[in-house]
Amino acid sequence: MSDQQDLTAYIAAFVAELSITGVKDVVISPGSRSTPMALVIAEHPELRTHILVDERSASFFALGIAKATRKPVALLCTSGTAAANYYPAVIEARISRVPLIVLTADRPHELRDVGAPQAIDQIHLYGKNVKWFVEMSLPDKTEEMIRYARTVCSRAVATASSYPQGPVHLNFPFREPLIPKLDEKLFELTDRTGRYVEIQTGRISLSDAMFARIAEELAVYKNGMIVCGQIDSDDFTERVLALADILKFPIIADPLSQLRSGEHDGRHIVDTYDAFLRNEDAKEALKPDVIIRFGAMPVSKALTTFIKENRHARQIVIDSGAGWREPTMSANDMYYCDEALFCEKISSLVDYVPETAYLDKWLALNDTARHQLIGIADTEELSEGKLFHLLNEMLPEGATLFVGNSMPIRDLDSFFLFNKKKIRVMANRGANGIDGIVSTAIGVASVSQPCYLVLGDLTFYHDLNGLLASKLYAININILLINNNGGGIFSFLPQANEPKHFEMLFGTPLDLDFRHVVAMYKGKYDLIKDWTHFSKTFTENQHVEGLKVMEIRTTRESNMTEHRNLWKSVSREISAMVKGDET
Repeated sequence: MSDQQDLTAYIAAFVAELSITGVKDVVISPGSRSTPMALVIAEHPELRTHILVDERSASFFALGIAKATRKPVALLCTSGTAAANYYPAVIEARISRVPLIVLTADRPHELRDVGAPQAIDQIHLYGKNVKWFVEMSLPDKTEEMIRYARTVCSRAVATASSYPQGPVHLNFPFREPLIPKLDEKLFELTDRTGRYVEIQTGRISLSDAMFARIAEELAVYKNGMIVCGQIDSDDFTERVLALADILKFPIIADPLSQLRSGEHDGRHIVDTYDAFLRNEDAKEALKPDVIIRFGAMPVSKALTTFIKENRHARQIVIDSGAGWREPTMSANDMYYCDEALFCEKISSLVDYVPETAYLDKWLALNDTARHQLIGIADTEELSEGKLFHLLNEMLPEGATLFVGNSMPIRDLDSFFLFNKKKIRVMANRGANGIDGIVSTAIGVASVSQPCYLVLGDLTFYHDLNGLLASKLYAININILLINNNGGGIFSFLPQANEPKHFEMLFGTPLDLDFRHVVAMYKGKYDLIKDWTHFSKTFTENQHVEGLKVMEIRTTRESNMTEHRNLWKSVSREISAMVKGDET
């Protein structure tokens, strides 16, 4: 039996199983040692292959597809530092709970630690940032090893897909020659033509007795609130709205909770909390007895501070991933349960609860703050906050909005308020970094249209290589580039009080003309002159294929001033309202 036959049969069995288990997309970074796997994957008729030469960009592109589809995506690279370039995306996938199947080719064991080229230590390369690691055996055509390859593949996909979803890493050592034999019967399976092993997982739940106890206890609370951070589940929205309606609790809806858009009445949704929870009078008036929290930690620092300041309240965290998303150290109860199921069960067990003054306070304060915040619409100069306010009206039905970190995600929180459209809002909030934002968004755009990306100039520059995917695969992506020539977020942080080295260390102006980059990737570039020009260009670009970049130039100083003036305006009105209610 030849080495080529061993190589071909072993890899073909693995790749066939990859498809049978439901994987549809594979992102490949070209290289020599990964040749056998790449050729066999490209040969499979049911797998969509995406070839991207930059490993870091490729890994975030795969992350974007997996985030958008909620299904595992495979990722393949050669040996050496190519695999190290996957690391940032692997970290993001782990914390954000995104299913990735990371396949790294490697030198065989005899070529490790002997000075061979492109040989690094890839064993447990990603440490605890993957759910599972396997050092695969060398290819072999025996029945036992074919079963092994298929079983490991099934287990890897199931592990990545089970809650909490996340990345797995399989390391494949290959000896030369690296060319498999491609023929018509490459994926013909002689044993178990379906999935080799069916791995079933169910929704994590609590006992009926526990649900009954929780429902009985929650019905007693009159000053309760529901906090929803980043969560992306088809059935959660309807269930949590029903729970809020039963308990008469406000829903403090993070922009990534998917609760600020949709065909519901939004009557329990509070979306301006980041503005009015900066006010001491409001915080005093809104002290809760119980806080129920779903999803990741919210974007808003003001909200997080409010949660920390109310440790006297009973705090309940529900997590379907059985993790520990609780950095405030305030939780009294941690329930490992599917979030939608929890809402459904509790709603069915709680009797009618009358309207509460506490809910009315939240909603009244929210209306007051909203009235102040929408005043940003009157701003004539180009403004980062006004951009997000306008997106409420301008985004087409069914759009996906991907938002970069630093200031854009915070402006989204402040100004992208409740609307009746079906807008899916996404971001890389696992590690909160600016790594790979362009690549991730274009990965999303490859499977979800129309797609809009809003990000800052530093984030854009950091991942310019990501634009290549749009060019290669004719992916439609609308990029709104906020260019304030540096790191705008730092103007709001304590570092701004140290002016001597601030601009050099934190402001970091780039002074780049991005039109040349967009031209290099065959995209359409527009430098926005004013809001009329923006509206016209935004509308026109909905009918333009491929890459579109609309650059909106602002200044960090005016942005900071605008935000602080708005916060002061909100605070002034909130204090007057609270004190008026007290008298």
